[in-house]
Amino acid sequence: MKVLVIGSVYPRFQEDAEVPWLRTSVAHLKQAGVEIQVLAPAYKGLRDHEIDGTPVHRFRYAPASWEILTHEEGAPSKMASKPWLQLLAIPYIINGFFRCLSICRKWKPDVIHAHWPFPHAYIALGASKLLRIPLVLNFHGAELLLIRKKKWVKPLLKFAIGQARAVFANSSFTASKIKAIRNVDVEWSPYGTTLDERRETRDEREGSRLEARGTGNEREGSGLVPHPVDGKFKILFVGRHIERKGICYLIESAKMLPADKFEIRIVGVGDLTEKLKQQALQYPHVVFTGKLSPEDLAHEYRTANVFVLPAIVDHKGDTEGLGVVLIEAMELGLPVVASNVGGIPDVVVDGDSGILVPEKDPEALANAFKRLASDRALVMSLLEGARKRIAECFTWNGIIKRQIEVYNKVINRRKGS
Repeated sequence: MKVLVIGSVYPRFQEDAEVPWLRTSVAHLKQAGVEIQVLAPAYKGLRDHEIDGTPVHRFRYAPASWEILTHEEGAPSKMASKPWLQLLAIPYIINGFFRCLSICRKWKPDVIHAHWPFPHAYIALGASKLLRIPLVLNFHGAELLLIRKKKWVKPLLKFAIGQARAVFANSSFTASKIKAIRNVDVEWSPYGTTLDERRETRDEREGSRLEARGTGNEREGSGLVPHPVDGKFKILFVGRHIERKGICYLIESAKMLPADKFEIRIVGVGDLTEKLKQQALQYPHVVFTGKLSPEDLAHEYRTANVFVLPAIVDHKGDTEGLGVVLIEAMELGLPVVASNVGGIPDVVVDGDSGILVPEKDPEALANAFKRLASDRALVMSLLEGARKRIAECFTWNGIIKRQIEVYNKVINRRKGS
C-alpha cells in the first residue's frame, strides 16, 4: 500500500520539533508496511529532502524570503499579524495542486491522506479525481475555527467533505463540528504519545520519579502524596502561553493554595508570557521556567506531583482539539487535572483517568489540587485509570491499525466500483 500524506507543516531537518505527532504517525505507518511519501510547502526556499528515510516533497509558492506562511506558528495567526500573507494563499493552492498531480502521476499512490482539509483538500482533489485515487481527509480543529471568521469557508469545506472517501477527526469534539457542516461518518483518529520510545520505559520513569521524591515514608502520618525534598506539592503546566491554554486561571488558583505547601511551575513561552508574569508577581509560589531543554523538561516531569491543562474556549472560539500533552503526562505517570472543554474529555474521563473541572474556574482547580495532595488512594486510582485509557485508545499500534483498516476499505471500494 502506498499513501501520499499532505500537510501544511512537516519537519524541515532531522532535529526539527515541528508536528512530532505527524512524524511519529508516519514512522508507525512505515513500520506497519505502508509506503509513505509526504507533500508539504517549502519554507524559505527549502527543497525536497528526506526525514527518517521518508521522501518529503516541498512545493514552492513564492520567492524564498516570502515562504513563511507555514511552520513555527499557525498560518491563521501569521496572517492576522501580517495581512499581506493572505496574498500567498492562491499560489500556495495552485502550486500545491500541480505538484500533487505530478507526484501522483509518477508514484501512483493508493490513497491520498490530506491533513488540515482547508486548503489541502483542494490541493489533493485534482489528482484524486483525474487519477481516481481515494481521498481521505483528516481534521485537527484549527481549520474549523476559520468558519467563525470567514463564512465563505463553510461551503468549501462542505464540498470537500463530500468528495472524500473517508474522514478522520482527532477528537469527538472535532467530529461533532464536522458533522455540523455535513452529516457524514467520521472516524476517530487521535494521536498517541510523541515521547521518544527509545527512552526509559514507563516503569523506569516511575521509579526515577519516586527516587527523586524519596519514599515518602517520613510523611505517612500527614496523609500527603510523596513530595520532592522541599516538601511542596508541585503542579506542572507545559505549553504555549496563549489565551486558550487558560494559564491566567491557573495563576489565580494560587491565592487559594498555601505557598508553603504548593508550587505552580509554568513551562514554556508565548505572546502572553510577560502579562502572565505580571499577574503572578503577588504569588511567590508561581514559577516561570521559560523554554527548557529536553533534559530539564524531563526533570520537571520527574519531580512534579500533578500535570494541569486549564484550557478554555478563547474569544475566537478556539480550544483544545485533543490535548496530546495530557496523554504524554499520563504516560509519564502523572495524575492530570484539566478543563472540560474541546477534545479533552476524550483523554480525561472524570474520576477515572483524571479530574475534569469547569473552564475558567480557579477555585475548582485549587480544590482538585488539594484533593490530590491529601488522597494518595485517589492518585493511585487515577494513574491506573490513565494506564487503561491509554491502552484502550491512545497506543500508536491501535491508532495505526484502525487507520490502515480505513485505507483498505476505501481502496477496496474503488476496486469494486
